[in-house]
Amino acid sequence: MPDTGPAAGGALAAKVNHLFQTIHPREGGEYSFEEVAETIRARGGPTISATYIWQLRKGLRDNPTKRHLEALAGFFGVPPAYFFDDEATARIDAELKLLAALRDNSVRQIALRANGLSPRSLDAIADMVDRVRELEGLPQPGVTED
Repeated sequence: MPDTGPAAGGALAAKVNHLFQTIHPREGGEYSFEEVAETIRARGGPTISATYIWQLRKGLRDNPTKRHLEALAGFFGVPPAYFFDDEATARIDAELKLLAALRDNSVRQIALRANGLSPRSLDAIADMVDRVRELEGLPQPGVTED
């Protein structure tokens, strides 16, 4: 029977990598492996080294303990199901994509300015944004290109 667990086909590494790329400290760039390991230990989590986290991210190790995955999930603020349930992963990734977009000051300002508008006005704005995305050759949100 083929492996369908979280590490199947490098899925675990892809998920860990995605968390590093998406969830950042306020100052900007990605968390370092040392920061993640130290924070997990400081919070009373399992012993985990920066090297081990790097190996998980690169796919060199693919069979972490449940406690390690729970600690990583806790560090990045996602439920542990992120690593085990593909539906949960998809839902959480969509939320992370929205949060990443809101980090962009221009996007955040547009969202704040639209707050309180009627549903009809919001629909009109959404139509305008869709049209501009089309003019700029960008895919519509939620549409992936193969």
